[in-house]
Amino acid sequence: RALRWRPIQPERPAGDSKYDVLCKEEFIELKDIFSVKLKRRYSVKQQGSGTLLGITLFICLKKEQNKLKDSTLDLINLSEDHCDVWFKQFKKILAVTEYEGHALSLLKECELQEFDGCCILSVLFSSVVCVGGDGSASEIAHALLLRAQKNAGKETDRILTPVRAELPLGLIPAGSTNVLAHSLHGIPHVVTATLHIIMGHIQPVDVCTFSTTDKFLRFGFSAMFGFGGRTLALAEKHRWMSPNQRRDFAIIKALAKLKPEDCEISFLPFISSQDLQERKVEGSPKSGDKDQWQTIQGQILNVSIMAIPCLCSVAPRGLAPNTRLNNGSMALIIARNTSRPEFIKHLKRYASVKNQFNFPFVETYTVEEVKVRPRTNSAPNLEEDAGRHAAASENNFPWNVDGDLVEVASEVHVKLHPRLINLYGGSMEEM
Repeated sequence: RALRWRPIQPERPAGDSKYDVLCKEEFIELKDIFSVKLKRRYSVKQQGSGTLLGITLFICLKKEQNKLKDSTLDLINLSEDHCDVWFKQFKKILAVTEYEGHALSLLKECELQEFDGCCILSVLFSSVVCVGGDGSASEIAHALLLRAQKNAGKETDRILTPVRAELPLGLIPAGSTNVLAHSLHGIPHVVTATLHIIMGHIQPVDVCTFSTTDKFLRFGFSAMFGFGGRTLALAEKHRWMSPNQRRDFAIIKALAKLKPEDCEISFLPFISSQDLQERKVEGSPKSGDKDQWQTIQGQILNVSIMAIPCLCSVAPRGLAPNTRLNNGSMALIIARNTSRPEFIKHLKRYASVKNQFNFPFVETYTVEEVKVRPRTNSAPNLEEDAGRHAAASENNFPWNVDGDLVEVASEVHVKLHPRLINLYGGSMEEM
């Protein structure tokens, strides 16, 4: 649906084509209008509501790739009756909320005091908005999904088939890292993120569950084990540094102590609906999940599991550029043991336009589930290598889950759940 209008011009001389151009019909789609008000002019001595000039529409425009901007459109009409009719009609069209207090009643039982001071949590009618970085965004997404499981009467110690979150989540990037917001909007731009929320642009997003053999750990969007986990663990020991200094220091230190982990990685390859249909047509026998699982063993430098592209300043194309927000699959990226110079070349490729996976020691897979099991009995000795990571005990291995340090001693099972949460954002263009 669109709003169409034609400017009214004064009488013009016959044959004057200049006015014909000005009188062409103009239009704007209603979905791009997010507010309306009566436009009035007020003078110093004037009493009352002022002189009516028309109505003002507040609209959302696309400025450049993935970036939005707000603008106004003035429709001049001095008639009180006409403007009143138009104003009321626009208010009806723009009223998209449900009932007042819907979100508040749902979140009353959430322990919001657990969120750190970097996050501003707001309840907007029937949605939740987070102003903060990756830590705050991931924590609130986890809380919303956990609340949905409790409301559905599901056990939260072991979640096999989670239900979707009731409320959509809006993310306004305001942290030192904004990977989730950047991946969602295609750009870390505060105005764009805010306009997506105002306009009600909803994007369903895939979410992963992380669990051990006997316990559910958390919901998340991405994870790294090995180099990525040790780097974060090392950075957490130096919280007194600024975020950028802490990150650079941890990367350099982890590279200096670069050492592979002996582990076993099992994964279930992603089968698209088209592949399933082709198998049915060909009459291929249906095999069980156990037959489809594949296993990799050996010395691994890093394991990345990404359900989103993970766009960021150090990887403009994304840590997993071939992954989308809701295609029902995860990217599994395995960097096997190699020399330090070769691994550094691989890391540097993330900041360039070259293919960061075009190395003989890097393997990529599109998967639905992943299991990572360290084959060593314990984590490396901290006294021997005090800078490697800050594990809570000798038997814990550090994981980087959405920028949060998670320490686990045993196998971690990562499973993708399609479109589990709704986030405010538009469809990201190809980068």
